[in-house]
Amino acid sequence: MLLTWLSQYRDIGLLFMRIGIGAIMVMHGWPKLAGGLPAWQKLGHAMGYLGVNFFPGFWGFSSAIVETLGGVLLILGFLFRPTTILLTFNFIVATVLLYKTNNGQFNDWAHPATFLVLFFSLIFVGAGKYSVDRS
Repeated sequence: MLLTWLSQYRDIGLLFMRIGIGAIMVMHGWPKLAGGLPAWQKLGHAMGYLGVNFFPGFWGFSSAIVETLGGVLLILGFLFRPTTILLTFNFIVATVLLYKTNNGQFNDWAHPATFLVLFFSLIFVGAGKYSVDRS
């Protein structure tokens, strides 16, 4: 049809998406990582909504690392599928947290749910041609 010629640039599109989403993840995760133990513990308490009530500092630190380092790995296209799996789990927790703490208000949990769907889909799509994993 009209724009089918763009399909030949699929890998360029994946590269742009990786750079954009990766940068957003770094900006999203860095303040959490830099916040230190108090921020990690606060963030880690979200795991309680999944029945995990131990070591909140560890879980919060893990989430901050997954978002920050995961963003860098997305940009590079390195360890892409393991990274997207970890980010999927991270955003499952974020979606459940915001759903449960805000009485299911769509506007509150839609943002992390969008990332959840994106990262879950990228597990199957892969990083594309222009990635460290591909070289």
